[in-house]
Amino acid sequence: MSTEVDVDVPMQDAEQSDLDLELELEDELMKPGSSGIADHKSAEPVKLTTTSIGQLDAWIEKLVKCEVLSEDEVARLCKMAVDVLQFEENVQPVNVPVTICGDVHGQFHDLIELFKIGGPCPDTNYLFMGDYVDRGYYSVETVSYLVAMKVRYPSRITILRGNHESRQITQVYGFYDECLRKYGSASVWKMFTDLFDYFPITALVDNQIFCLHGGLSPMIETVDQVRDLNRIQEVPHEGPMCDLLWSDPDDRGGWGISPRGAGFTFGQDISEQFNHTNNLSLIARAHQLVMEGFSWSHQQNVITIFSAPNYCYRCGNQAAIMEVDENHNRQLLQYDPSIRPGEPTVTRKTPDYFL
Repeated sequence: MSTEVDVDVPMQDAEQSDLDLELELEDELMKPGSSGIADHKSAEPVKLTTTSIGQLDAWIEKLVKCEVLSEDEVARLCKMAVDVLQFEENVQPVNVPVTICGDVHGQFHDLIELFKIGGPCPDTNYLFMGDYVDRGYYSVETVSYLVAMKVRYPSRITILRGNHESRQITQVYGFYDECLRKYGSASVWKMFTDLFDYFPITALVDNQIFCLHGGLSPMIETVDQVRDLNRIQEVPHEGPMCDLLWSDPDDRGGWGISPRGAGFTFGQDISEQFNHTNNLSLIARAHQLVMEGFSWSHQQNVITIFSAPNYCYRCGNQAAIMEVDENHNRQLLQYDPSIRPGEPTVTRKTPDYFL
C-alpha cells in the first residue's frame, strides 16, 4: 500500500475528492442486492411450516399494535418474502372477489382502518397498487405489516410496486430517513428496497381489470408485452417499466409529456384502444391524490383509487377502496382518516364563537 500523501491538493480538487467519495458510497448504497436477502433464494415455492406460521402470526400481532420488528426479524421476513414474490408474475393473475386499494404512504393507522372498512384479511382478498412508504410517519410499520400479511396469506393479498418502492425516491421522501431514525442504520432500508425489486408491477383481475400503480406506456400495446419485461431491478428513469409506475391519464388525447418528469400522460383514445386490444373492461390505477378517494376518467375506461385519507395529514381528502364481487359488480367504499394515538382530535364543526 502506498504511503504517499499529496499535501498540495488545491481546495476545489479536495472538494471534488470528497464528492467522488460520497458518490462511491452512494453507489454502494444504491447497489441492488447489497442487503443479502436474496442470496439464497429457494428454487421452488416454499410451503409455510407450523413454526413459520407461528413466527409470522407473532410478527403480525406485534405490527398491528404499530410496533416495529427488530432488524433481525425484518431480515428474516424479507428473505421469506423473496421466496414468495420471486414466483409471482409481472402481470399477476388475481381472482374475484377482491378489494382493490390505492396509495397508503406510511399512514399506518389509516391502513388498519382500511382493513376495518373492507373486512379482515384473509376473509377478504386484497390487491394493493403500490406506494406503501414515504410521506407518512409509519412507513416501516406499514410495509412490514403488508409484507408479513403477504407471506402469511400469499393467495389472499397481492402487493404491486409503486413508484415510491424505489431506492432513489425513498431517499428523498422519508422512508430512508425513517429507517435511520428507527434502526440507527440503513440496513433495514436496504433490505426493503432490495425486496421491492421483486414486487409484481401489474395485476390482472379475472382477465378483465388491469391494475397497476401509474398508467400506460407508448412502448406497451399488449398485456403480454408487460410479461416480457425484466422487473427485478431498480425502477428505471425511462422505458416501459418506468411508465407503468409513473404515467397518468389526461383530458387531452394521445401521449403527452408528464409534468412529473417521468412517464407520460395518456388520453381517452389511448386507454380505449388498450382496453379494446386486450379485451379489458377497466384500467384501475392509483398514483394521484383525488379528493373523493376515487375518480373515473376516460368515460369509465380508467379509475383512480387513492387510499390515504387526509394525505400527508393535511390534504383533507377522503380515501376509497373498490370491491369487485364474483359477478364483477363494483362497489366503492369511502372513508375518513382514523384517529392516531396521541394526536389531538380535529373537528370540522364550526366553533360557537364564529356563529
